[in-house]
Amino acid sequence: MHDAPSAPENPGGTMHIRTAALAGSLVIIAAATGCSGGDAKPAPTVTVTKSTTAKPSTDDSQATDGVLEMGTKKNIDDDANDVHLTVQAFEYQQPYKGPQPQKPADFQGGDIWATISIKVCNISGPNINVSPTPWSLAYEDGTSIEATGLSGGDMPKPEFPMDKPVKAGRCAAGLVAYPVPSSKRPERIVYAPDGTDPIEWAVAKS
Repeated sequence: MHDAPSAPENPGGTMHIRTAALAGSLVIIAAATGCSGGDAKPAPTVTVTKSTTAKPSTDDSQATDGVLEMGTKKNIDDDANDVHLTVQAFEYQQPYKGPQPQKPADFQGGDIWATISIKVCNISGPNINVSPTPWSLAYEDGTSIEATGLSGGDMPKPEFPMDKPVKAGRCAAGLVAYPVPSSKRPERIVYAPDGTDPIEWAVAKS
């Protein structure tokens, strides 16, 4: 799952709107009911699909060639769907300094575990769902390492939540673990959910 607005509750109204992210597009489903009384017929269910791109703010003075310094907070505003977020990468650890999980499996492509510390805040608008999935590590040679989707057990704590709804005014924070090669370090941390321009933070060389 990617970070996406989830459905707000509206038990007493005549219109219920749900917003979800799907393959780079935002799908809005509105179910309208007819007014009571008379011979009025219920209005039909209407489904509208439109493509939108949420754009990060461009007023950040700490960006160099579009890459932010570690710890910099970035705004994301999708006015079309009233979604307003901040995202932040705080720290990269290689190897992870806490108790090491079981050594990565051979198929995962790394021999040690590294972590990023991240935070996503829902500033205003509908609920959003957060997940480690949009976060990855990018290397100078063009390769990248995606989040494994592993959780629980002896994975580094506190873990960034998986598919957690976050209300307006609330945040989600924690660690995401990656199986990385000990012989090299990533160049950037990348946040790139569907429908959003990638945001990057620079990783120190040592």
